[in-house]
Amino acid sequence: MGKHIVIIGNGISGITAARHIRKLSDYAITVISSETHHFYSRPALMYLFMGDMTFENLKPYEDGFWKKNKITLVRDHVQAIDTLQKQLILSETSPIHYDELIIATGSLSNKFGWPGQDLEGVCGFYSMQDLEYIEKHVPRMNRAVIVGGGLIGIELAEMLLTRHKNITFLVRENAYWSNVLPLEESEMINDLVRSHHIDLKLKVELKSIQGDEHGHVQSVETSTGEILPCEFVGLTAGVRPNIEFVKNTPIETDRGILVDEFLETNIPGIYAIGDCVQHRKAPPLRRPVEQVWYTGRMMGETVAHSICGSKKAYNPGIWFNSAKFFDLEYQTYGRVLPEPAPEEAVFFWKHPEMLMSLRLVFNKSTYNLLGVNVFGIRLRQEVCQKWIQTKTHIAEVIDHFHEANFDPEFFNRHETRIKLAFKEFYSNIR
Repeated sequence: MGKHIVIIGNGISGITAARHIRKLSDYAITVISSETHHFYSRPALMYLFMGDMTFENLKPYEDGFWKKNKITLVRDHVQAIDTLQKQLILSETSPIHYDELIIATGSLSNKFGWPGQDLEGVCGFYSMQDLEYIEKHVPRMNRAVIVGGGLIGIELAEMLLTRHKNITFLVRENAYWSNVLPLEESEMINDLVRSHHIDLKLKVELKSIQGDEHGHVQSVETSTGEILPCEFVGLTAGVRPNIEFVKNTPIETDRGILVDEFLETNIPGIYAIGDCVQHRKAPPLRRPVEQVWYTGRMMGETVAHSICGSKKAYNPGIWFNSAKFFDLEYQTYGRVLPEPAPEEAVFFWKHPEMLMSLRLVFNKSTYNLLGVNVFGIRLRQEVCQKWIQTKTHIAEVIDHFHEANFDPEFFNRHETRIKLAFKEFYSNIR
């Protein structure tokens, strides 16, 4: 008899693991999820709300894919893990036995104990259920308050603007996403947010949420004492690993489920991947908890090899991420800190009229490239990562910057402006 592999969660991590286990073996595979029956593209949820896509568009695989690949889907909620008996206790169906288990339960929106955070009309934005909840509250919504200055908050604001809602942003930092972005880029996002007629309140925190006699949101109070009437509150102050059901088991946790370099927990045969993971020893220049789409995909493929007998360590390589702030595209590669480290120097260029910028971080002594931030220009991922991996000199990066430009031919090019600005900058630091 072959092994029975059970996967909790049908996001990008869990489904990638299932696909690759099927490629590498004939093991029985069961995927359990209480969110949706079929895997969908979570980053595209906002486009479903905005009417740009249907749910069918969000599904990367046709419905027959699961039967064809002999992957059993169970729509249920896991209440407990019995590590001794190797079985899962479910809410509605019989316990399921496993030989090896993969936990891929993703994230939950952060809640920090705010008074009123459980009122009707308060919601994060992470899951299909969140999207349905927001949709349900749109008809009675005129004013919305979004709490937290990150990427999810921007997505939610863009969604609600398409329904002509009035939006206030509460951001506790002095500029948008300034715990991630350097100040120049963060202030650029401030301007972009305000250009969409959003009331952006900086250095302001949520104090409490007030409800009406029916338990619906009717206002929030801020840390400055201001009362803001609203019918909806979006909690987008980050996410946390979804691991509550694991905490009463022998599986070791901290912020997330603790795993080794092979993504295995302290219990042999139990693995964890994706947003719910915390690495005991993070890969070089990476964080112990990384909650982005592509790392989840890479973990899914890595764990499949370990389960199928060709064990290999998780190696995410050079950090990268991409996002959109409304119409403004953003990419980052390598290490770009809000404030440069002592051994780092920075070349920063900003277009004089457009929301467009480039930041190159390099070593002061060797001049090799360490990181890239770019807004408004599409760059080729493989080129940027190669420059960082091969420790390319910053002057050579600028000389060959056109090789990284991914914008279509009819887009305006900016290499000449960038090279002129760098020439002046470089002559001053030599």
